[in-house]
Amino acid sequence: MTQRTDATLAQLAAALAERKVKSRELVERCIANIQDSTGEGARTFLAVTPERALATADFHDAMRARGAAIGPYAGVPISIKDLFDVTGEITTAGSKLLRTAPPATRDAVAVARLRAAGFVILGRTNMTEFAFSGLGLNPHYSTPRNPWERTTGRIPGGSSSGAAISITDGMAFAALGTDTGGSCRIPAAFCGIVGYKPTARRVPRAGTFPLSMSLDSIGPLANTVACCAAVDAILADEAVHALPAVKLGGLRFGVPQSLVLDGLDADVAAAFERALGTLSSAGARIIDVPLVELKELQEINRKGGLATAEAYAVHRKYLATAQADYDPRVATRILRGREQDAADYIELLQRRHDFIERVAAVLAPFDAMLMPTVAILPPRLDAFARDEDYVRINAQVLRNPSVVNFLDGCAISIPCHERGAAPVGLSLFGLANSDRRLLAIADAAEQALQRRR
Repeated sequence: MTQRTDATLAQLAAALAERKVKSRELVERCIANIQDSTGEGARTFLAVTPERALATADFHDAMRARGAAIGPYAGVPISIKDLFDVTGEITTAGSKLLRTAPPATRDAVAVARLRAAGFVILGRTNMTEFAFSGLGLNPHYSTPRNPWERTTGRIPGGSSSGAAISITDGMAFAALGTDTGGSCRIPAAFCGIVGYKPTARRVPRAGTFPLSMSLDSIGPLANTVACCAAVDAILADEAVHALPAVKLGGLRFGVPQSLVLDGLDADVAAAFERALGTLSSAGARIIDVPLVELKELQEINRKGGLATAEAYAVHRKYLATAQADYDPRVATRILRGREQDAADYIELLQRRHDFIERVAAVLAPFDAMLMPTVAILPPRLDAFARDEDYVRINAQVLRNPSVVNFLDGCAISIPCHERGAAPVGLSLFGLANSDRRLLAIADAAEQALQRRR
């Protein structure tokens, strides 16, 4: 039977330091949950390395027993999205196409930094093929089920689908994901956990299979804001410090009134309004901001945007000879990149630069902006029989979070639903390079919302 846990990285670090638990015990617990035949492990992980994980755990336990100075997270199990190179393993990016690719000869930078911090890599998590959808569906390896109404069968969100389920189902205590249009934040919102998208250039992408060189970001999923902040610091090669305490009283939160509040599910709208009320009661100033500039995005990206153009540049050599190996819906999205010529692409980059400058001037007076992470609740798996439904729902899911990627900002999704209710995420976002300040503010917001739940 799957053993779920809400343990934080700080709690695990303290328990390991005080010898109340061994790394081997943590790893064995996660492996048992992965291998549970009644659970989601087979759909969540595309590859698991239990022997290597246990050997690494034993090493950290032995080092602690000898009094060696090792990092606080040494021995904590973590999952890795199947988009990152791990030495000796094949990076398939959730595809059939790359199954016969040569194994990686070195770790991706992000993986190397996690390994250096002592995290124990359990395996590679499932994802949308080539990370090109916000739904988490994968026809090649099946789709992990959302913990909410699991027997009904709902999508986990994507593209970091397995990353989220590895956390919710006690198969890891942190997860490494990527976010090009919401791929950390969408599954976090849909599954009731926390997901962080840093400023894109904050974490090096070397050794990570690309989707969009302009938009790809590398971030964590975990149980709390503080957990994500700790992993983010490691990924950015910074010292890990506790987030500074921030008082919500007097903070200015802007709420965009254009685009991101359109067509909200009733449950999402209600949870968002309750969250705003909670933050206001804690002393924060909630200010409606027209932000009409967001209405320009559809026209700016009318030919598919940066992701399609840059993905096509990566995939055209494969599509020319092996299109049949692709998920047809992913291939269709990538092939839209043919609609842009060099002039279109250059113009798009220029328009993005202009858009960021204008919107940044509007956002500058605020401590953070607030919006629902996703406009809808997690749809049922049987809602995607028709291609037109897939396209429509995918657009609904990506709409809000992709705003931040286009703005080159940073954003976090935290749960804001009432306990036991359908999962809804609250997004806090800010301008580029405001990462640590945003995380500290999100930590304070999370604590206020938890008191309310």
